[in-house]
Order: sequence, then C-alpha cells, then structure tokens
Amino acid sequence: MSIIRTPEPSEATGEVAALYQEDLDELGYVADYTRVMSMNPEAVRAFEALIRSIVAQLGKRRYELVTLAAAQALHSAHCRLAHGRKTLSLIDEDELERIARDYRNAGLSEAEVAMMDYAEKISRASYAMTDADAERLRDLGFTDREIVDITLAAAARNYYSRAIQALGAAVQVPPGLSDRLRGALLAPL
Repeated sequence: MSIIRTPEPSEATGEVAALYQEDLDELGYVADYTRVMSMNPEAVRAFEALIRSIVAQLGKRRYELVTLAAAQALHSAHCRLAHGRKTLSLIDEDELERIARDYRNAGLSEAEVAMMDYAEKISRASYAMTDADAERLRDLGFTDREIVDITLAAAARNYYSRAIQALGAAVQVPPGLSDRLRGALLAPL
C-alpha cells in the first residue's frame, strides 16, 4: 500500500482518469505505480514524452534491455516485472528468461551486454562513470548520440523506479508473465 492516498478508479477525473483507463485497457487493473504517479499527471505525461524521444532513436529492444539492467541495479521489482512483460513483444520467453537471470551469459551480442553493463553502472554508481565507460561503447560501434540515449534511458528508469519505491507502490505481477519468467525477473534482485 502506498504512503499517499490516491483516488479509486471510480473517483478519478480528468487526466488521472485517462491514466487509469490506459492501465485498465492494457492490464485489466490500475497498477499501484500508476495510482501514485498520477497524483502529478503532467509529470507522467512529460516522462512518457521523454521515453518516446529516447525510444525513437535507441529502438525498443535496446531501450527495454537498458531498462531491465537499470531496474536490476535498483532492485526494482515493479520495473523488472512491468518491463519484462513489455519485452515479451520483442524477445521470446526463453531468451528473456536467460537475459533476466544473467544477461552476461544469455547469448546477447557483446554490444548489448556492454550497453546493459553501462546501464547498471549508471544506476549503482553514476558518480564513478569515466571516459572508459563511454569508450567501451564507442569501441563496440555505438555513436555518441546512442550513448546519450542509453544514459537517458537508464537515468529515466532511475527516476521512475526510485519515485515509485519511495512512494511505497505495491509490487504487482502484470498479466501474461509465466511463473518461470516472473521468477527469473525477480531472481537477481
């Protein structure tokens, strides 16, 4: 249960009701993280616009891999589960399970592993980032724009995950996740 009071779906109005309806349409319920973040619907819409601008350049697969790595570093069960579900549209369940358990040994390309390592480091110790971190990505073919977008994707996940954790949003398992995949997504936390 969150630390703030949020309106029930039947009481929501305006943009809050619109955010609730999006969850109802996608999940069949209003996620607790949506309820707490919808207390500032303008911030939610700004965040969504930021994510769209990152994904437009980075691509959905790379964005979701970065998100999963950042969420792992943050111990965010909310985001590992939610983005695990979203990633199923891009990666089959068996491969996603391997990635969730240990992306370094899941058959990903060297570039994808490096990108996920980078996202984890941002999430654990952004103050310790050096030129060497970016140079590793450059050596694997990432452009400076892509490095910025990877950084923004990881930093955005930090923002959202930390906010919903701090507000005490309940962790909910979204529909469409098998028990096996749910276990794999949560195992590294």
